[in-house]
Order: sequence, then C-alpha cells, then structure tokens
Amino acid sequence: MPGIKTSIATFLALSIGIVSCNPVSNNNSQADSTVAADSTKTVDGHPGWIMQGNLYEVNVRQYTKEGTFKAFEKHLDRLKEMGVQTLWFMPINPISKVDRKGKLGSYYAVSDYKGINPEFGNMADWKHLVNAAHEKGFKVIIDWVANHTGADHPWLASQPDFYVKDSTGKAVSQFDWTDTRKLDYNNPVVADSMIAAMKFWIDSTDIDGYRCDMAFLVGKGLLWPRCIPALKQLKSIIMVAETEDSWMHEEGFDISYPWKFFHAMVDIAAGKKSPLALDSVNALIDSTFPSDALMMYFTSNHDENSWNKADYGTMPGPIHAPFAVLTQTMKRSVPMIYSGQEEPHLDSIRFFYKDPITFGKFKRAAFYKTLLELRKNNKALAADANFRKVTAGNPNQLYAFVREYEANKILVVLNLSAQEAVVKIDDSSLKGTPSNIFLMNKEDPTAMPWKLEPWGYAVYVY
Repeated sequence: MPGIKTSIATFLALSIGIVSCNPVSNNNSQADSTVAADSTKTVDGHPGWIMQGNLYEVNVRQYTKEGTFKAFEKHLDRLKEMGVQTLWFMPINPISKVDRKGKLGSYYAVSDYKGINPEFGNMADWKHLVNAAHEKGFKVIIDWVANHTGADHPWLASQPDFYVKDSTGKAVSQFDWTDTRKLDYNNPVVADSMIAAMKFWIDSTDIDGYRCDMAFLVGKGLLWPRCIPALKQLKSIIMVAETEDSWMHEEGFDISYPWKFFHAMVDIAAGKKSPLALDSVNALIDSTFPSDALMMYFTSNHDENSWNKADYGTMPGPIHAPFAVLTQTMKRSVPMIYSGQEEPHLDSIRFFYKDPITFGKFKRAAFYKTLLELRKNNKALAADANFRKVTAGNPNQLYAFVREYEANKILVVLNLSAQEAVVKIDDSSLKGTPSNIFLMNKEDPTAMPWKLEPWGYAVYVY
C-alpha cells in the first residue's frame, strides 16, 4: 500500500542521485510509443516530434562567464543527459545602440534580422552549435521579434514607411520599450521582408522553428497566415507565440502561453488561491481555444525570473516540485524549463547587464530527468493524450488527474498546500500496482487512505 509521499525527502534524494531516474524500466507500456523525437509525422497539424517533447530556454549572455555560443556548446551533453529535447535560444541578433537600455541592451531591440550578436560569436559559431545540437538529437528554435525593430535598424532610414508614425511623423515606441520602434504591417511589403528574413535562418542554419515575441501585437491577419505556411513548406518546424489569445492558433501557431494557468499556480503557491483555481482556468482554455492548441507550461522564464523572482521567489524551496510536475504532466502541455532552474539558480538574472548564472550542483537535474524521460517514453503524457480529473480528497489541497493514451495510463497526485493531506481514491479503474516513479516501487494508490506531505507529489505509471 502507499506510504507517506515525501516531497522534500524524495526531491533531495533525486537531487543528489540516491534514486535512479530511469522510469523506462518501470513502465512496460512505454515500448508502445510511436512518436519518436525525430519523427516527421504530423499530429493535429503539429510536428509529431513536439507532442512528447519539451523546451529549454537558453539565455546565452548569462549562461556562461564567456556568454558565447562556443561556451554554451560545452553544456550540450549535460542537457542531453537531463532529457532536454528542444533548445529555445533567446534572440541571437545584433542589438541596437540608439536608446539602448543598460550597458548591453535588450535582446528584443534587433538591429539586423540576418545578423549575429557579436557578444555571442559569429555566424560560423552559430552554425557549428546548431550542427552539434542536431548531431546529439536536439531540435533548435530561435526567438524572433517581428512586432518592432531596434531604434537604429537600417529600415528606419531606408524604409521609413515600414513603421507606425505619430502625429509628427516620428516612428512610434510602444509601452516603455523606448529602445524599439513599431513596425506597420498594414504595409504588405513589411510582411514580405519579415518572411524573407525568417526563411533565411531556416535555409542557412537549419533551425527547427521560432518562438515569436509578442506575436499578437503584429495584428490579426497581417503577417502570420502568410508567414507560417511559407516557413512550414521549408521544414517540419514548430511556431510558438508569446500570447494567450486563442485566435493566434487560427493564424497558424502550434503553441501559445497559458499565462492565466501560470498566474494561478503562483497564487496557489502563495496561499492566495486553492487548486480549484486550476479547474477554472482549464475550463476557460477548453471553451476558448481550439481543441488541438498546444500550451507551453512553465514555472519560470526570462521575464518572470528577471522581473518577478520566478521560481525562487514565487515557488520557493519544496514548493517548486509539485508545480514542476504539474507543468510536465498537464494536458496540452509542451513543458518548458528556463536556464538555471536545474541548478537551481536562486536569484534574478539581470536583463541589460552581464550577470552569469551559477552552475555546478545541478540539484534538480535528476528530478527533471525523471519527468522528461517519462514524457518522452510514455504516450500518456503526449500533448494530445486524454485528461481526466480524479477525486482524491480535500479539493482545497489536492489536485489529481489521469492522463491516458490507448494502453498507456498515468496518475498524478499533488498536494498544492502547506498542510499534510489525506489521499483517498475511490476509482476502480485505478486499482492495481502501478509504479511510483519517484519512490521506485509498485503500490496500489487506491488500497486505503494515505498521507501526502505539504507540497508532496506522486506519479504512478500503470
């Protein structure tokens, strides 16, 4: 029968390598998985390789003391061992100097769409990194800023009609982005130029897709319905939109941001909301997004870390683990891990200045590896696998659900509270002796009531 599930003890054991992290040996059904990482199969219009894949956001500037492609390349084997599939590189383009913020500027103030930021190296270094990553089985996508350029982009002089102007004829900056200028996609030539620039990186460096910054601000129907099909004719790529607007999927994007879900997790971690808030968000997503829309679930990213103290401040210590499990196992999910979370790097990373991540202990690496390998090898965690809530006890503490795809089934039980919870599952379909992937044993989670420690978690593979 199940014993007490210990979020802290189990997490520490995994962190220092006491517990083996190969869930494959615990799941006889995993051999049934047919969507391999290098598959060219299409699932619901998406590249098959992403359905059981994941994203890892790379902040090149801060990843190493050198802040270069060559220095990052030394981490590929470690990330491969952890189970990372797709590397998402924050913008690699040169940064404008006019109105630059801070000493180094924002990655999102691009001065040349076909150039390489000299901080990071040169085009040969980038191509070498992409080739090395591909040889090791990674996919590679890059961040793309289509909504605006930097304040000294050559188009401002050569193509002034590419920009939105104010009443004085001056190119507009949106929000507090004073180092950028807003592009005007009512001019169709802007879209032509942007599509050509995006094709360049696929044709010339063989990348596997784009994460598109503030993609919704471009405007409905002005770029993406032309751009995305043109890019997907070149290669089986993924397109990730920084948006929570459902219409962006109609424009052709594969993946968007579940911001409301993320903020609900932050509020639950702070004790401001109960796990029931997740049901409300899921209901909203299901009612407003296409059924085949994929979501990039995360506990931190470059914005949330730099400005809002994620995850070290929003989900600190043992609180992080159950939410990380949730992002890896939720329906529609293509989970993402940000640079340094595997350490963990318990500090904000400055945006406009050099501020290297401290690596060396990798305390969460084994924990993440268990989740990433399970997702890769078990179709029950594919983005399109079935999702069913399970009653497990007090809904103000416990959040439990089943993911299922044909013969593959996984039960997830999370205590999203600061108090010990009693778990009682009365569901005949969940009887048996599945493998508890973190405790590395077999047990029946329905046999009798059992206890789950504050911020505890249990994942069963049937």
